[in-house]
Amino acid sequence: MKSYLVDVTVATEYLPNQSEPGQKQFVFSYTITIKNNGAEPVQLLSRKWEITDADGKTTEVIGEGVVGKQPTIQPGKTFTYTSGTVLRTPIGHMQGSYGMVNPNGEHWDLDIPVFTLAKPNILH
Repeated sequence: MKSYLVDVTVATEYLPNQSEPGQKQFVFSYTITIKNNGAEPVQLLSRKWEITDADGKTTEVIGEGVVGKQPTIQPGKTFTYTSGTVLRTPIGHMQGSYGMVNPNGEHWDLDIPVFTLAKPNILH
């Protein structure tokens, strides 16, 4: 299997002004940056997320593209977007993958390692 030089970085933020802890609604944003370190363009076609709260409840999200786009990322370039999710607990995590394709039509999954969503001061 061919290896692709594409990196994913994630930054998360708890959104207190949109959250309602008394109603078990904890809102988080996440900013994803995808960098193409390879020699050819790659296109993001789809996404698959597993979002798990502290109670172990997992929600799966599958769809085309991200934020309404299916971006092509040129060699040496990045694509960054911000999205969000709501948990019923003040801590949880996400992980998933992007369905990618290269100019030759070869498809592969770009894994997104697990990352934590946490209200500030909830972790020691």
